[in-house]
Amino acid sequence: MLRRTAVTARAPAVPIGRTLPTLLFPRRLLATATMASDTPMEDAIRAKVTEAFSPSRLEIFNDSHKHAHHKPMQGSTSRETHFRVVITSESFRSTMQPARHRLVYGLLRDEMAAEGGIHALQLRTLTPEEEERQKAKENS
Repeated sequence: MLRRTAVTARAPAVPIGRTLPTLLFPRRLLATATMASDTPMEDAIRAKVTEAFSPSRLEIFNDSHKHAHHKPMQGSTSRETHFRVVITSESFRSTMQPARHRLVYGLLRDEMAAEGGIHALQLRTLTPEEEERQKAKENS
């Protein structure tokens, strides 16, 4: 059991037997911060979409396991080839659906061209108002 200690302005309090890094970063997060990611393609998608569109909602689903048996995937060592991505962003306002998709495809051009990269990308691009209308329709 950890003892509670008072936090001072000079130095952080560390319970006996624990180090500061393990308190600030739980084991899993610490390992993630210091090791290579298990999902580099998903991480790249998340980073690029977040930087370009500042989405209010970003969901990334890796569906690669559903397609691993397909003939074009035979011999592929990548476990990140098929994605479904839902993006809600103000950036899509006054832009038609095909143009939104072209923006995302252009953003992820390198990931799609890479050997073992993205093979299939299913997109849902919404404005916040479209998302609200969709939620209202689902709830009625």
